[in-house]
Amino acid sequence: MTDLPDTQFIELDRDGGWLTIWLNRPEVRNALSNEMIAELTAVLAAVRDNREIRGITLRGRGGVFCAGGDLKAFQSVFQGEMHNETDVAAANRKAGELFVVLETMPQVVVMLIEGAAMAGGLGMACTGDVVAVTKDAKFALTETTLGIPPAQIAPFVVRRFGLKTARRLMLTAARFTGAEAQQFGLADFVVDDAAGLDEVELTIRKGVLRCAPGANAVTKDIVLSVERLGREEMLDKAASGFAGCMLSEEGLEGIAAFFEKRNARWVPTE
Repeated sequence: MTDLPDTQFIELDRDGGWLTIWLNRPEVRNALSNEMIAELTAVLAAVRDNREIRGITLRGRGGVFCAGGDLKAFQSVFQGEMHNETDVAAANRKAGELFVVLETMPQVVVMLIEGAAMAGGLGMACTGDVVAVTKDAKFALTETTLGIPPAQIAPFVVRRFGLKTARRLMLTAARFTGAEAQQFGLADFVVDDAAGLDEVELTIRKGVLRCAPGANAVTKDIVLSVERLGREEMLDKAASGFAGCMLSEEGLEGIAAFFEKRNARWVPTE
């Protein structure tokens, strides 16, 4: 079993093959500080290669997902203590690296959003494999109203919303609600309240836990390679991934289980 790092700004809840990460700075609406980013990065690194962890859920304490970057730190640290473009850029890059790690985790990553996901919080939501929101949740990319760009989150926002909608949202700081999030392409599920998020997550967990963890990891890698690899490279990557899984213990077990009309060994017993 993987030893999880000690954390102060996030809470970790492991339930069998599922890890829930709670953003836990409710006094500042779970704003992303450098310390929180470091803790998230460390936890994700600790479980990345652990196939016993089948899925990861991110959500926020205090009835809110994430208000984005910590503006007090922006002023006191970036514009105060640092006041150096090189250092500020390096800190900003750390946030971008977190978003890359989240998007490319081999496990299924679920985002459960209530209250609000603003600026970087909305960008982080865009890295999830599955996103569920409450209909009254609030969303906006507010960076440009503060005189700064939504820099590191831009690629993830564009991929989630499409270029046309992403440009409008980022350049006008337009606000929208959870009820509109599905129409825009952010949300896979829209529910009434936090209890509805719990129900959706339970359904997602059941589905994920029927899937072989290694096959899911390879599938996610293939899917995320589509936009960066050429046709020939994709053919090779897909063929290699298929062959590796077909001849793996999972592949042998999965096909045997099908013919023997039983659950594969990775499916939890109920």
